[in-house]
Amino acid sequence: MYTLFIANKTNSSWSLRPWILLTQLGIPFEEVQLYFQPDKQLQKIDFLQASPISKVPALHHNNMVIWDSLAIVEYIAEDYPQVWASDKAARAWSRCASAEMHSSFVALRTQCSMNTQKFTPLSTPDTALLTELQRIDQLWTDGLQRFKGEFLAANQFTAVDAFFAPVVIRLIHYGLMDYLSPAANAYAKRIYQLPSMQKWLKLAELEKDRPIRNP
Repeated sequence: MYTLFIANKTNSSWSLRPWILLTQLGIPFEEVQLYFQPDKQLQKIDFLQASPISKVPALHHNNMVIWDSLAIVEYIAEDYPQVWASDKAARAWSRCASAEMHSSFVALRTQCSMNTQKFTPLSTPDTALLTELQRIDQLWTDGLQRFKGEFLAANQFTAVDAFFAPVVIRLIHYGLMDYLSPAANAYAKRIYQLPSMQKWLKLAELEKDRPIRNP
C-alpha cells in the first residue's frame, strides 16, 4: 500500500493534490501527517522522515520515496491508469495544464496563501493577480469545452482536477469567484463540493491549535 506523507491540511496546498486524487479515486493509501513547527530546524529534522529534502508531500512505496507532487502522480498512474484521462489528447492537455499549475501563478500563491479556516475577501486584484485569474479561467474553460465534461478532462475526476483543487479553495475563500466565467465558476463549485474536498476541509478544522506555514 502507498504511504502518503502530508503536512497541515489547513494550508498545505501541495499535500492536498495527491491526497484528494487518491481519496476521490478510491485508491487505498495510508496517511502520515506531519505538522509545521515554530522551530524550523526541528521541523526540518522531523520532515526528513518523509523525504530527503525535508518537504511534503512524499510517497513511500516498495522502498521507494517519491517527493515531488508531479512525480507522485506519475508514479501512481503506473498502477492506476485512471489517474489521467483515457483519451490521448485529454491526457496531453492535462499534463500541460498540471505542469503550468506546478510552476506558475506566483501572484496567486503569494497574495492568496491557502488557509482553509479563513474567508478573507480580497480587494480589487492587482494587475499580476488579475492576469493569473484570467489565465485560470481560460484554462478551465478550454478544458471544459474541449472535452465536454463536468471535469477538466471530460466526465471523470483526474490528476489535472487535483492539481487545481487548492486554487479552488483560494478563489472561494478570497472572494474571487466573480472573476470567473459562468462555466469556470460552476466547475470550481463542483470541485469544492466533492466528498473528498469536504472531508479535507472538515479534518482541517481540527487543526486550529496547530502552527501554520509562514506565508
